[in-house]
Amino acid sequence: MINNVVAKARVAQKEWAKVPVRTRAAIFFRFSKLVLARQDQILDVIQEETKKNRLSAFEELLDTVQLTHYYGRHAAGILKEHRRRGAFPIFTKTREVYRPVGVVGVITPWNYPFTLPATDIAPALIAGNAVVLLPDEMTPKIADLMLELMQEAGLPEGLVSIVHGGGRVHGSDLIQAVDFVMFTGSTATGRIVAKQCAERLIPFSAELGGKNPMLVLSDADPVKAAHGAVRACYSNSGQLCIAIERIYVVESKYDEFLKHFVANTKAMKLGSGNDWEITMGPLISEKQFVRVRDQVNEAIAKGAKVEVGGKVRPDIAPTYFEPTILTNVSDDMELGRGETFGPVVSIYKVANDAEAVARGNDTDYGLNSSVWGGAAAKRAAEQMESGSVNINEGFSAGFASHDAPMGGMKTSGLGRRHGREGLLKYTNSQTISVQRMVGIAPIGKQSNRAFATLLTRLLGIWNKIS
Repeated sequence: MINNVVAKARVAQKEWAKVPVRTRAAIFFRFSKLVLARQDQILDVIQEETKKNRLSAFEELLDTVQLTHYYGRHAAGILKEHRRRGAFPIFTKTREVYRPVGVVGVITPWNYPFTLPATDIAPALIAGNAVVLLPDEMTPKIADLMLELMQEAGLPEGLVSIVHGGGRVHGSDLIQAVDFVMFTGSTATGRIVAKQCAERLIPFSAELGGKNPMLVLSDADPVKAAHGAVRACYSNSGQLCIAIERIYVVESKYDEFLKHFVANTKAMKLGSGNDWEITMGPLISEKQFVRVRDQVNEAIAKGAKVEVGGKVRPDIAPTYFEPTILTNVSDDMELGRGETFGPVVSIYKVANDAEAVARGNDTDYGLNSSVWGGAAAKRAAEQMESGSVNINEGFSAGFASHDAPMGGMKTSGLGRRHGREGLLKYTNSQTISVQRMVGIAPIGKQSNRAFATLLTRLLGIWNKIS
């Protein structure tokens, strides 16, 4: 099945690569307009499949529109050929051009089922590739709607194919057939993807898990930090790879921060449905609900203290777990070191800024960090071991800066989304050189000694004038 889909994509890609970049990019200007015009329909489908609150669903649209508009505007400049220094000044003219890799396999998760596929597919297509998408099995309808809108915007049929069933069913077959893999998911699965790509020597990019820290430093405003922590920790019910799961607070700020954060969490409007004012919705599935519930229960059994939340709420929805703040969390608890991917955060008191940085970095992950304060936050940001660092914000400032790369360090991934890197990764760079007059080897009956003497003189002259 996959082989047939990829074979058809290859045929479409050959013609698509001949289309000028600006023409390819213009489709995504039209796509972004359609997304805004059809937002109610899109939001309804996202909520139906993910159960997330309306505002979190809207954030998917916002990100998609901004990212596709960015590449629509800047792709031609990024992909244009560049002159490079040649082997011999004046006599060698060298340029670098970017060729599409061919067929890109995109494997996406359930947590952001509209923006992640759309913003991976858009740069791949603009770069001249075809795409085969494997959306998560829990979110098929929104993937189909996304493709419908792209085709309505002018994307030729056959360039994007969707194969339903998810990565667990079709992932290995896809990797064996395509030329590049873009994967978003867990670190454990990412290792499998990396191994399979390595066996074929094909490039891949992976955004993986995170256990993201937030630091409230010595010159931070604890009230502002406590306000920002609500969104940083509970957006999309914590089912967000860049959400905050650990908070380290300098001792002098700890009590006030905790007091306000608990109060803000209690003030959240919990619910399920399309009411725009609901702050947090249910978890997507029974499996995810059980994972979060069991991690919290294990932590409590081992001595963690519940400052707020910690309860299931079947009165709201079968998979609803309250936004939860825990203290006295230790490394022997699963949620102390492992990714929870739910509305649960652990708070730790630290002696000073240096300890906050050290403990924030004490993890195998390195996707996102949030640091709060003034001069102390700027210093700490440069010490954080994560692909993105947000000062006085949780995650959106960095993620929404689409001109800058986004990705992970350590076991949080390889490669980058967004910016130049997020587009050029879908290409192979090719060097084309033209040699005139002086050759790279002796010319005609010229002796090796004479050739070396000539080049020595030429290089000496060049060194003086350059």
